[in-house]
Amino acid sequence: MMIRYASYFMAALLPLLLFRWFAPASINEIDFWLLWLLAMILVSLPVIYAEIALAHRSLSAPFAGMQKLTREADASPIWRSFGWLAALVSITIAALLISGAGDGALIALEGLGINPDVPSFAIAAGMTIVAVLLSFLGAATLPIGFGLMVVSLALGLMSGFSAPNFALTNISLTEWAHAVALALVSVGAGTGIYWFAQHLVTQQSPTAVSSSNQTAMAEKRSQGLSDVSASKLVLPIWLLQIAIGVVALLTSQLVMPPLGQLIYWFGVLFVVSYLLHYSAQQFAHQFGFLLSIVMTLVVAMILVMAIPTSWLLGLLVIVSSAAVLLLSVFAGWQMKISHLRKALNFSNEGFYNLWRVAIRLVVPIALILALIGWVLQWAS
Repeated sequence: MMIRYASYFMAALLPLLLFRWFAPASINEIDFWLLWLLAMILVSLPVIYAEIALAHRSLSAPFAGMQKLTREADASPIWRSFGWLAALVSITIAALLISGAGDGALIALEGLGINPDVPSFAIAAGMTIVAVLLSFLGAATLPIGFGLMVVSLALGLMSGFSAPNFALTNISLTEWAHAVALALVSVGAGTGIYWFAQHLVTQQSPTAVSSSNQTAMAEKRSQGLSDVSASKLVLPIWLLQIAIGVVALLTSQLVMPPLGQLIYWFGVLFVVSYLLHYSAQQFAHQFGFLLSIVMTLVVAMILVMAIPTSWLLGLLVIVSSAAVLLLSVFAGWQMKISHLRKALNFSNEGFYNLWRVAIRLVVPIALILALIGWVLQWAS
């Protein structure tokens, strides 16, 4: 039952979790948030449409789906690397959050008068193991994580609230880079999470076909999806992300009490478990269930233990941008027009043409400019 709402929980949770990493220095800048809104329209929205279209067309999870779609489009196997990149983006987000949770939990415990003689990286390592174990619960962890985060925000509001003091500043390429990165990671673009969730929903869809007839079942599900406009799935997710993004902005300077901080980081742990569950499911297609769990744990542990948090942030920017760029070029230039038009099922041909221009030209150009902005910042 919870699988049906996994996309909406992730849409609400990702902005709350990731805003603090990409916008702390730009919280009070009106122009930054206008750039973020522009990036949400020009970059994130077309990419989410692409994910849902490929989910409808492939009827498989991202890893297996890209194999099917590349064969169908007679495209190079290099495009299948999106499955690997998407899983890596998800694990990197999880590692970034766990790294922050290790430091945050230690500060919260000290605020409660508890001084554990344990370094933060050890706490983070323990959290990684717990998150992998929780990942066996699948999407059932998402409402728990969401509930804990709401409780923590409520405790923060009870302690006092001050809205940001907005001001207009000069626009720069670096600011655009931060806005695009925030728009991508806060919607999960490049992770394939919505593609994966849609695949799980279609798997659960009842059909009148015998379970032994796999081909007939696939045709039945495909026919059912072709009657559903992608906008009915995409727009609620995207609008929810905009609304939660505004909430995350307004509460960005919220100071939570130690108990609220501890509850918040426990909530993060439950959300992270779903990200690791998704990654393990992708690896399982290639390596089997047990090995996929081991791979997910090892990769996450290496990222948490061996890479500083600031470097994790840079790695996330690079990998997520590469994944989104690969997805946009594949959907825009490799897929057959007729296949995507049917999968998207827009009510108006003009909407499809706008989306196709965005995914083929606007998204790649915006991403390249954003990467240039990041390089300029890193070089300085």
